[in-house]
Amino acid sequence: MTDIETIKREQADRISEILTGAVDPHVHSGPSIAQRAIDHLDLVKGLSEAGFAAVVTKDHDYAGTMTAALIRAHHPDLTTQIFSSIVLNNVVGGFNAFAVEHCAATDGRIVWLPTLAAENHLQWANATGTVHPASTAKIRPAQAIPLFEDGKLRPEVLDVLDVVAATGMALASGHIHASETRIVFEEARKRGIERLIFTHPEDIVGATVEDMKAIADMGAYLEHSLAYFVEGSKFRNRTNEELREFIDHVGPERTILCSDMGQLGNMLPLEGMRGGVAICIEQGYSDEQIHKMVATNAAEVIGLTG
Repeated sequence: MTDIETIKREQADRISEILTGAVDPHVHSGPSIAQRAIDHLDLVKGLSEAGFAAVVTKDHDYAGTMTAALIRAHHPDLTTQIFSSIVLNNVVGGFNAFAVEHCAATDGRIVWLPTLAAENHLQWANATGTVHPASTAKIRPAQAIPLFEDGKLRPEVLDVLDVVAATGMALASGHIHASETRIVFEEARKRGIERLIFTHPEDIVGATVEDMKAIADMGAYLEHSLAYFVEGSKFRNRTNEELREFIDHVGPERTILCSDMGQLGNMLPLEGMRGGVAICIEQGYSDEQIHKMVATNAAEVIGLTG
C-alpha cells in the first residue's frame, strides 16, 4: 500500500470512528410523492452497518411514524433506530394540532413548521424559479399557510406549540423566514418548548448572522444541511470555508450537521455525512467537536439522551 493509500485509509477510518453513534435528524428517504434515491428500510440498513445510533426521516407531505414502527418491529437486527416527523404543510392541514398529537402518539420526534407551503418558501421559489420535485400534477399546487393574523400568531399556531410543549417533541423552523422563526421560537420558549432546531440557515430562510446568534441564544440548535456544502451534492452552493464560518457563529456546542439528502440523483445520506465530517476535519475541528455536531447534539434534541 502506498503512502497516499495509507493516508486515505487512515482518513476513512477516522471518519468512521467519528460517525459511530451518529444521528442524522433530517433525511428525505422514500417512498414519497417526490422520487427518492433510497427507501426508509435500505437507509436504516446502510446506517446500521456504519454504526449510526438513529435517523429521523422527513417527508414534506406525510408523517412516516408508522413505517418507522414497522421497521423497528420487524428488523430488530438493525442497530440504527429509525424515527420520523411531521411537516405542517397543506397535506396534513397546516397547523393541525390533531395531526401533531397523532405524530407524538406514534413516537414522532420532530414537528417542522411549513416548508413547501411556507409563505417565505413560495416567495423564494417564485424569485429563484425553483420547482420542488414533490410539486406534481398528482396534487394541487401548494397554498401558503400563514403564521400571523392581524400582526399576531394565529390561534392554530399557538395550539400546535402547546401540543409540542406537552409532548416533548422538537420544533424545527422549516422554511419560514428567519425573522418569523425568531418570533415563533420566542413564543415556543414561553410555552415550555425545550427542543428547538433552526433549519438550514444557510439557504432559503434569509438568515443573517444576527438571526443565527439570537436564535442560538434562545437555546436552539442551528442545523446545517450538508447537501449545500459537500462536493458532489447536486445542491452544493456553499464552500468548505463557509461551513466553518456558519459553525463558528455559534460554535459546535449549538450546531447540528445533517445530510438533508435522499433525493433522486443526489449522493446518499451516509455519503453526505462522511463528506461533511471530512470537511470539518479539513477545517481544523477536533474529533470531539465533530462528533458533537453529528451525534451528541442531535441525540439530545430528538430525546435520545437527557
